[in-house]
Amino acid sequence: MDAKMMSRNVSRSGFGAVHSNGVSQRRALAKRASGRRGVLARGSTGAQKAEYIWFDGLEGQKEVMFNEMRSKTKVIQDPVSVGGKFPLWSYDGSSTGQAEGGDSDCILRPVWSCPDPIRGDPHVLVMCEVLTPEGKPHPTNTRHLLEQVIDNEIKREEPLYGFEQEYTMLGKDGRVFGWPEAGFPAPQGPFYCGVGSEAVYGRPLAEAHLDACIRAGIQVSGINAEVMPGQWEYQVGPVGPLELGDQVMVSRWLLHRIGEDMGITTTFAPKPVKGDWNGTGAHTNFSTKSMRAKGGLKAIDEAIDRLSKRHSEHITSYGLGNEERLTGLHETFDIDTFRAGVADRGASVRIPRQVAIDGQGYLEDRRPSANVDPYTVSFKLLETIFAKH
Repeated sequence: MDAKMMSRNVSRSGFGAVHSNGVSQRRALAKRASGRRGVLARGSTGAQKAEYIWFDGLEGQKEVMFNEMRSKTKVIQDPVSVGGKFPLWSYDGSSTGQAEGGDSDCILRPVWSCPDPIRGDPHVLVMCEVLTPEGKPHPTNTRHLLEQVIDNEIKREEPLYGFEQEYTMLGKDGRVFGWPEAGFPAPQGPFYCGVGSEAVYGRPLAEAHLDACIRAGIQVSGINAEVMPGQWEYQVGPVGPLELGDQVMVSRWLLHRIGEDMGITTTFAPKPVKGDWNGTGAHTNFSTKSMRAKGGLKAIDEAIDRLSKRHSEHITSYGLGNEERLTGLHETFDIDTFRAGVADRGASVRIPRQVAIDGQGYLEDRRPSANVDPYTVSFKLLETIFAKH
């Protein structure tokens, strides 16, 4: 073997020894790093994502394509059970129209929680009320007003609500989902509770939302396609006053969130399409123990009489743009007129036929628009029906 060849062999041998030693060192480092990563992974895999949900109080003020629901995710290393005590949090209220930039922190106080049907276990949805930096109820905190009005008399009467939340699906172009690019679908008639692609638009979203509400533990009681094609309804109830607001708000958040994945916007605008098309409402069924008892029709009649005397006050609180919906057409009454009737879907307040036959049951307030604050509806019905004077 010549000197040159020997030199190359020595070099290779030296490189091999150094390379082998270097690989061993890197493997040892990698093993230690892997061990550290393993510790981090084990610590994070059990973490809980808590979606803190609130509303900015601007529903109906952002044009038809935008809603009032807000949320952000808090990662909790030691998971909190549904119904447990979740920590306070904060957000920049100047970015939601709820505070000035110079003092913009708003506080989120959890009030209700449920399983997260999108992310799955152990993740949760957390409905929050908004407080000022001083810890006082924010002006948009309508839940606080409702909580304050619930006294012992109301608790004894065990009020129950059923909330019929209508909504309209919109495509990315702002037109009603499923409608032709030019012109309009067939006139109303074949679409209410319809079936078939010629009659129903958007069922996959409505079904996915129903499934999500059920998995979340929301007291949802049904869905149906509505009179205008692309318009749907789901019902929440029977539930108590605070549960009504909490569960309706979370159900609305779920509707918007699932719509993200399907490329569908949902709106609660009272009259999303002008002309000979139905508006979008939130008929609210209400009863007390006295109404549900034998002979309860008397209590129902008394409640309706009290509601008639505060009609304009309720209308003011029952949703922005409601005057476009309550015209006396399309199963509505004139907004300035109060009328009650049995099985009358053109009335302000309806007594269902079966309730009149049984002499007990509930009433249906047909005045609230789809964009109404559910805490406010609950509050107004209690405030008026249980008025001391």
